[in-house]
Amino acid sequence: MPKEFTAQIAVRRGCGRWRLYVALLNTTAPWPERMFNRTVPTFTQRTEALSALGYEPVPDATWTWEEHGETHGDPSSPVFLFASIRVRSRAGVVA
Repeated sequence: MPKEFTAQIAVRRGCGRWRLYVALLNTTAPWPERMFNRTVPTFTQRTEALSALGYEPVPDATWTWEEHGETHGDPSSPVFLFASIRVRSRAGVVA
């Protein structure tokens, strides 16, 4: 059975580009990642990027979007937008 992981996408601070990565916990291995231009990547672009990294969403998984204020407790501060989804290694790919 393939291992499951969490993939996330967020705007990388300082450059304004979107970064998609798969969080590989309890390992020293580098986290697989893809960078996108400044516009929010479409569902198809995110799925293709995950596939290129050797992952796929688990069945029935959906992207969950959240926002967090840059300054905790200050509702007028800029927000940090990110999303996550459960993924698994694709068949024949060892993670």
